[in-house]
Amino acid sequence: VQLQASGGGLVETGGSLRLSCAASVRPVSRYTLGWFRQAPGKEREFVAAISWSGGNTAYSDSVKGRFTISRDNAKNTVDLQMNSLKPEDTAVYYCALDYSLGPSTDGYDYWGQGTLVTVSS
Repeated sequence: VQLQASGGGLVETGGSLRLSCAASVRPVSRYTLGWFRQAPGKEREFVAAISWSGGNTAYSDSVKGRFTISRDNAKNTVDLQMNSLKPEDTAVYYCALDYSLGPSTDGYDYWGQGTLVTVSS
């Protein structure tokens, strides 16, 4: 499994960014996809996850109402639309995959390389 995240960058407070992650997975497999982040000097934390069907999602309290996770199973991609960004959202964002129906908030087996999001105040 390979995960390639993209879309990070520098944005001002209140701005928006859209992260995307492409997954290379074995054929005819079902998996949950999630986003995590790690800010400087802090532990990695859960951000959002989406079930295999896309019908169920989970968000951390800190991003609920501002971030939206979505997926396209035909393309094996997962996106994270981030709105109303705050300086505390600054972190390296990682996409992750777990072979379960999900959505899962932990226990992921596969991780992407991360993409940096910086929100200026």
